[in-house]
Amino acid sequence: QVQLVESGGGLVQAGGSLRLDCAASGRIFGFNVMNWYRQAPGKQRDLVAAITSGGNTNYANSVKGRFTMSRDNAENTATLQMNSLKPEDTAVYYCSLRMLNRDYWGQGTQVTVSS
Repeated sequence: QVQLVESGGGLVQAGGSLRLDCAASGRIFGFNVMNWYRQAPGKQRDLVAAITSGGNTNYANSVKGRFTMSRDNAENTATLQMNSLKPEDTAVYYCSLRMLNRDYWGQGTQVTVSS
């Protein structure tokens, strides 16, 4: 069973930076994609960034140029570096892993950006 644990959320002022980490455990193999999603109160859960096991990345337009996602395949970890944060980035951020057409999710971590 794959488990994901996020860490690194918190409160930051607009313009500041935060780093989110995701640690995956269990049997992870072959082609897979790690993702960061976010969900603000009353809104749907949206994809923020994704990275394949080969290192290809994809970002939502709203975070391009500000957020950077990376991963360490040997350690089964993923990181989301968030810079120039805006109040509209406030949300619960979820790490997910897609492998063999199955999605695994972490419990989420709160990011709050004050204006």
